[in-house]
Amino acid sequence: MNFYKYYIVSFLLLLLLLIVMVLIAVAFTTLLERKILGYIQLRKGPNKLGIMGLIQPFSDAIKLFSKESVFLMNINFFVYLISPMMSMFLMLMMWLVYPFSFILQSMNLGLIYMFCVFSVGVYGLMWAGWSSNSMYSLLGSIRLISQTISYEVSFLLLVFGVVMLTESYNFIFLTLYQKKNWFIMVLSMVGFMFYISMLIELNRTPFDLAEGESELVSGFNTEYMSGLFALIFMAEYGMINFMSVLYVMLFLGGVDMMFFLKVFLIIFSIIWVRGTFPRIRYDKLMYLVWKSFLCSILNLIIYILLIKLLLIN
Repeated sequence: MNFYKYYIVSFLLLLLLLIVMVLIAVAFTTLLERKILGYIQLRKGPNKLGIMGLIQPFSDAIKLFSKESVFLMNINFFVYLISPMMSMFLMLMMWLVYPFSFILQSMNLGLIYMFCVFSVGVYGLMWAGWSSNSMYSLLGSIRLISQTISYEVSFLLLVFGVVMLTESYNFIFLTLYQKKNWFIMVLSMVGFMFYISMLIELNRTPFDLAEGESELVSGFNTEYMSGLFALIFMAEYGMINFMSVLYVMLFLGGVDMMFFLKVFLIIFSIIWVRGTFPRIRYDKLMYLVWKSFLCSILNLIIYILLIKLLLIN
């Protein structure tokens, strides 16, 4: 009985620590992005608050959560209010798949659970656009729905390609099978397509079509402000951190001595892409996902099956 008490208390403390660390990481990811974009555009970025602007994220959080919230007359109030909370909650739920080596806790069906949460995540953003009762918000959410339906088929197949090599949905096995050779060496095209699909999932440039400022003002979150906007913002940047961790787990060797450096480099590359590439045209994205990625990954799955047969023989 004492062992089970120790296990449950340890697990709950680790979950609390994980949530706190994720929120701190979200804060400093925003600072990192503003700094990198500043240097790309030949300017400094935040550098006034604290040493080199280190207190800037906390200042932004205090400003956003202390601002007045104005609720418009024609919004669907309950759905409008709960959508950002749902996005934030699902982002935190996603981190449960991270394996805790300290108490040897990991989900046997972690990848299945991850895709279940992914599939539900679109509802929060869809409701946010619909409940705002704004034409721009509705157009942003419609774009988001069609974008999600399009990329998730190939996205699941890309992960399935890696699962075929490990024959497990557990994240711990991803690390064990990459001790000698990273999967990016064997599945370089799968890793490249997964990276682009990751940008589509995160609504990041050049695929930020649900938030296209030039034609949709701000997309699905046009009518959000203060704390509710901050929750959407935090969910988005929390997913950037999670997807970077997922990419490292799937293709770059998993959890090892260089784990945090690899995660940082993936986050850096996502921000670098934002400062470099222009937004893609919407129909080009549809052609890319349906006519290029889907056909390629179906062929690559046959290639992975051949690798498995050669290894067995």
